[in-house]
Amino acid sequence: MSIEGIWVPIVTPFRNGQVDFPALKRCAAELVEAGISGLIVCGTTGEPAAMSEDEQLAVLDAVLGTAPAGHVAMGLSDNNLASALERLKRIGERPVAGVLAPPPYYIRPSQAGLVEYFRAIADASPAPIIVYNIPYRTGVTMELATLRAIAEHERVVALKDCGGDLGLTMQLIADGKLAVMTGEDQMALTNLCLGGAGAIAAVAHIRPDLFARLPVLVKEGRLDEARTIFYRLLPMIRLAFSEPNPGPLKAALAMMGKMSDELRSPMQAASPAVREAWKPILQDLELL
Repeated sequence: MSIEGIWVPIVTPFRNGQVDFPALKRCAAELVEAGISGLIVCGTTGEPAAMSEDEQLAVLDAVLGTAPAGHVAMGLSDNNLASALERLKRIGERPVAGVLAPPPYYIRPSQAGLVEYFRAIADASPAPIIVYNIPYRTGVTMELATLRAIAEHERVVALKDCGGDLGLTMQLIADGKLAVMTGEDQMALTNLCLGGAGAIAAVAHIRPDLFARLPVLVKEGRLDEARTIFYRLLPMIRLAFSEPNPGPLKAALAMMGKMSDELRSPMQAASPAVREAWKPILQDLELL
């Protein structure tokens, strides 16, 4: 699996409390058509914590049936290793390009415990592993030595980096063992310019065509053009994370006619102020 470019952690559209599969399939198809490199199902943006395992797998199947082979990875978040391995077995029955796995949340294991956890996941997985370093959700920070130890496993191929430590990020890029993808949307251009592999960017749902241009322009050395595009996207990025994700994002997609503006409790729809703020941004991006 090649993890590079711009991947999108796809939202899960809901309508009247149920997964809106037609909207999901349209969203997946439009993202692929716009040039997005790949899709992550049941990342944080997809609200998997509010879904049953069967619902998550049904969403995965719908996206796998829409996107090209080799372009869909699946999120796997758990704090019980035995449960994670059972879920991984069901995911592995499907032709996923990879599995995105964060550290086990809430229990805050030691660094040695993190290495043991990820090695167990990688040993059991038929698909490549993308390590998801996101301390503000899991409660544990992955140190450089820990990530290097995990990267020694042949099936650990990439990192989704939300650790907030630029020095660590640059060292891992320099190591060349992992495809380092930023998970912080406003770091997408920075990551590419530093030699990183790209971004797993939720807000790339909106104008995915412009996001998909960034890796191409950086590779060609056309940095002025890349900066022009990125600064055009920056107000959208900031607004999308002004309230808990994916509330603002779903509000924008609903305004664009892509899906219903519906989340599952305790996640909340965006505030009226955010919805109002979307109007000039979406107009500037030629979406309204």
